Amino acid sequence: MPLQRLPLPTIRRQRLYALLVLVAQAGIAVTGSIVRVTGSGLGCETWPQCHPGSFTPVAGAAPALHQAIEFGNRLLTFVLVALTLLLFLAVVRAGRRREIKVLALISGLGIIVQAVIGGVSVWVDLKWYAVALHFLPSMLLVWIAGLAYVKVAEPDDGAVTRTYPPLLRRLAALCAAAMTATLITGTMVTGAGPHAGDATVAPEDRLNLPIVDLTHVHAGFMYLLLGLVIGLIFALAVSEVDSAAVKLGAWLFAMILIQGGVGMIQYWNDVPEALVPVHVAGSGIVTGLTAVLFALGLRRIGGAATVTGSTAGDAEHAAAR
Repeated sequence: MPLQRLPLPTIRRQRLYALLVLVAQAGIAVTGSIVRVTGSGLGCETWPQCHPGSFTPVAGAAPALHQAIEFGNRLLTFVLVALTLLLFLAVVRAGRRREIKVLALISGLGIIVQAVIGGVSVWVDLKWYAVALHFLPSMLLVWIAGLAYVKVAEPDDGAVTRTYPPLLRRLAALCAAAMTATLITGTMVTGAGPHAGDATVAPEDRLNLPIVDLTHVHAGFMYLLLGLVIGLIFALAVSEVDSAAVKLGAWLFAMILIQGGVGMIQYWNDVPEALVPVHVAGSGIVTGLTAVLFALGLRRIGGAATVTGSTAGDAEHAAAR
């Protein structure tokens, strides 16, 4: 079907699609953590099939609950594909600028790459490094979705404007770097921790490093991130920039504190299963907020394409009225 037959999406609708993609990208990481803490990682023992000769669960091939959880997580991939396709078609139909189309395309292609990485992690029987490499790209896709959420709201013909000083945007980039280090060390803590993803995973397939030391390194990067965010908030406040950035920084600060609190409770209580998805959800929220805060530093301001975001789309919308 030619794209011209599709409804012409407004900026508001495009942003809704971008928000849904952002939530779904973070959400599928949470369902993946549920797979891990319930020991359902090999509920489907192969990929892309669930079991040899069958794409769906097979009675008796593995515990029914484990099969249901792992297969359900795989099905969510198709929901995410549908949402990213919806966003991509919307921005292409509206004739949005190249930057936005690329972000939407990467979001969709990234899901396919993630599915392959997930399949590889099953093929190698959930070795810790494979599980880590499955989680980290999810956070990268959350970051990209956060950028897209900001960019689709900007008219394509607006003037590229620094909404806060270049030095502060570099500080926002440092926050992103500290967050990345926190995420990486967090996967290492997970790799050495008690939740392997399946009861059959051998000890030699786990990360055999002292979990206490890894936890301290992970916490150290979290404190670094917290300090950088505090510095950024104060710098934004005294620079008299858009109050939205300051408010968003405050939300990011609060979420990091909550994440730190959840992490401490996990550490003191031998990583209870119920808190793992909560901690993963917090990681997605922190990543998304950091991405949006970074994107707010360089925006397109003004412009006349306020309906669909593109001049061509707005002209078509006006002609159809």
